[in-house]
Amino acid sequence: MLQEQMPELEAIIGLEVHAQMNTKTKMFCGCDNDAFGKEPNTTVCEICMGHPGTLPVPNKEAIVKAAKAALALHCAVNRRSHFDRKHYFYPDLPSGFQISQYDFPLASKGNVRYDLNGNEMICGITRLHIENDAGKLTHRGSVTLCDYNRAGTPLMEIVTEPDLRSAEEAVAFAEELRRTLIAVNASEADMFKGMMRFDASVSLREKGTEKLNPRSEIKNLNSFKALEKALRYEEARLRKSWKETGGPLPGDITVGWLDDEGKTRLLRDKETADDYRYFPEPDIPPLVMDEDRVAEIRRQLPASPREKKQEYVEMGLASAEATILVEQPAIRALFDAVQTKTRDAKRASGMILTQLMGFLNAEGKTPSDVPSVNDMLDLVDAIDAGTISGNSGKTVLEKMVATGKAPKDIIAAEGMGQISDDAKIEALVKEAIAKNPKAIEDYKNGKQAALGAIVGYVMKMTNGQANPGKVNKLLQKALKK
Repeated sequence: MLQEQMPELEAIIGLEVHAQMNTKTKMFCGCDNDAFGKEPNTTVCEICMGHPGTLPVPNKEAIVKAAKAALALHCAVNRRSHFDRKHYFYPDLPSGFQISQYDFPLASKGNVRYDLNGNEMICGITRLHIENDAGKLTHRGSVTLCDYNRAGTPLMEIVTEPDLRSAEEAVAFAEELRRTLIAVNASEADMFKGMMRFDASVSLREKGTEKLNPRSEIKNLNSFKALEKALRYEEARLRKSWKETGGPLPGDITVGWLDDEGKTRLLRDKETADDYRYFPEPDIPPLVMDEDRVAEIRRQLPASPREKKQEYVEMGLASAEATILVEQPAIRALFDAVQTKTRDAKRASGMILTQLMGFLNAEGKTPSDVPSVNDMLDLVDAIDAGTISGNSGKTVLEKMVATGKAPKDIIAAEGMGQISDDAKIEALVKEAIAKNPKAIEDYKNGKQAALGAIVGYVMKMTNGQANPGKVNKLLQKALKK
């Protein structure tokens, strides 16, 4: 096809998002659901290993978390759903089938609103269903090692409508989706730990038409960066193919993303529902969610990330600061506690978003390593009561991050209590005046800045422990005599 005959094409993108739920136990058994960093094959049992004669028992907490996520995504929670067996062979799925949901998912027909370049966008959600995860394969040369610790982990699969038109839109949507799942505590969505993964489908069509052409599905993308790069590459590849063949793909295909090489590789023709041979799971009865239960779950929903972000912006925080708070619950809890106590968003931002996060980064720690809310409020109390100065408070916070100790213990051990006794400060002021005659002369000749040098001298003598307000007040009183 000649270049001038090429129609104007647009990309049609949809996502399937797999998010692990942060329950204590697995989806259908009592095994520990936290497999990260554990020795291989140590958090398994007969049920998640698919032994004959064992029966799965659905995890109530996982069902509630999935329903909460569905409601936060404006989905309708279906009053009746059921589990199905999805048959395919993977060496890391011991039972030989996955327990999923097909015809009757937990929830359907929702949407996510997200921001892109200052514009509000919307992406429809087709369905949200529950399933159990497979294990993990590690390939070493011609040998493949199987770790079944992850087998049986509760998963939400969230399927979008084909409403996205670019890699940039897909990433912006996925970021908002992740914030929402974290906000309702349905998933930690830690992508470094593989808790959130994407399958992205992309096809092309002539702009102005409504037809959905065969698509290319990109499997197992585990970061926003990989999602964006893979979609950009595959869209460009499909455009080149259209130019060469004169049309779209002849049929649906599945490709894998090679991150090191920055390209996709054809894996197979895409499977259909017929290939998976779905049939109702015979060992689990239908799941019924009555109106009262759904209403109770809805009442437990917190403000959405977009609503919460707007609230922080209205407090005077920058958009970037507000984004950190909605994305990191542990940091947000500390900020909210300090802001509520002090009624000063600027001060709370300085302590939490500037000082605390700076110390965490310096120590190579994560937001999960933050001090407790009670310890942070004790530090605020110590500063406000004049026990320590604001500058000393920063030092105490640094030591809290480094050692994990409570502020009162650090203050006592370091002898950091603020000097506020008038008699002691008057003696210090008298000594400072005697030892800085030039500064005193300058001050009396009208140089107000010279007073700061005297205050600084007192602070230096006391290692910053003198109450600077009282030093200033008593110094001016002494110089008037």
